[in-house]
Amino acid sequence: MAQQTPLHFLFYFAAPPDKVWEGFVSSESNRIIFAGAELEADLKPGGLMNWVGTGTDGKRSIYVRGEVLQSEPLKLLQYTFALGSSNKVSRVTIELVPETEATRVSVTHDQWAEDDTAYVSCADGWPRILSRLKTLVETGKTFKPH
Repeated sequence: MAQQTPLHFLFYFAAPPDKVWEGFVSSESNRIIFAGAELEADLKPGGLMNWVGTGTDGKRSIYVRGEVLQSEPLKLLQYTFALGSSNKVSRVTIELVPETEATRVSVTHDQWAEDDTAYVSCADGWPRILSRLKTLVETGKTFKPH
């Protein structure tokens, strides 16, 4: 089956890699960035990486589910990605590279199925998420999602 074009985003955070890493993996920052969603993560290969919350029916709902493929703290996090109960699975790779006064953050979201409807929302969502995270890491606060 054909795949959609990989999504790739490059940002520079005015913070050291440890602070940026913490922004990606801490429950507190994820709760802020994702409007209350809780990150459930076991950051080792094979570990779960899920964002959960309360659905419209008041029951626990998995918004995004994944499995950790690689985790090298302060450098690399790679995991599978599927929206809700979708059987369409893609891959996210986050790479952190220290620079003199910043951390280069590269996010590649690839291995998309041609018919994965999450592609459009992720193409729009990643720049928003990364901008909110960058602001949070650099200033301690962020702006509300649209």
